[in-house]
Amino acid sequence: MTTTSPQGRTEVLRADGSPVRVLVVDDEQSITELLSMALRYEGWRIRSAGDGADALRAAREFRPDAVVLDMTLPDMDGLTVLGRLRRELPDVPVLFLTAKDVVEDRIAGLTAGGDDYVTKPFGLEEVVARLRGLIRRSGAADRRAESVLVVGDLTLDEDSHEVTRAGDDIHLTATEFELLRFLMRNPRRVLSKAQILDRVWSYDFGGQANVVELYISYLRRKIDAGREPMIHTRRGAGYLIKSAVS
Repeated sequence: MTTTSPQGRTEVLRADGSPVRVLVVDDEQSITELLSMALRYEGWRIRSAGDGADALRAAREFRPDAVVLDMTLPDMDGLTVLGRLRRELPDVPVLFLTAKDVVEDRIAGLTAGGDDYVTKPFGLEEVVARLRGLIRRSGAADRRAESVLVVGDLTLDEDSHEVTRAGDDIHLTATEFELLRFLMRNPRRVLSKAQILDRVWSYDFGGQANVVELYISYLRRKIDAGREPMIHTRRGAGYLIKSAVS
């Protein structure tokens, strides 16, 4: 279920209308406090834990709809925590926090059953966007309204993979669709080539960053051709999408 907050945000709620519950697990208090603050701003209920044992106790009591889990904890590693979590909450989505550039951690986490990951240091908006997607796909929230992304007159349906602008159908390849989805989940936010590579092409991509420029050009031909542009370049910083109507 979704609703609009007084601040204008689209809130993700449980199907019964109660707030989504997220468990944040990290032994760095500054990280748990920062994440908890950002997620509470979404209207969600948050519980935090500083080690694996506390995380498992909190999960039993709190029954979270999603878990943010650091790969490295003082008493046990994140994979061990994930395995024990899955015994009691087999369907709860888990977003791993991994060290920057440690590809082995990402592969191990996803192979073990983790649903997604972000690397430290991370952007709070990215964590929120990833969690929204995981919660929606898990069925903890009503997915019908949340599956449609809208920026200006551009619409993307994550379930049907249909894209339209001003009512006109736009046909995209699978990679173009993933790139557009990432842009539309972060409207008016500048996304770097590194962020786009990491999110769209994932950890196993061995190509060069110029593939991002190439696919941005493909999208522009299909999204912006003959219309007011929505996809913009910020030289030296990255790319963003925003409504053509200011």
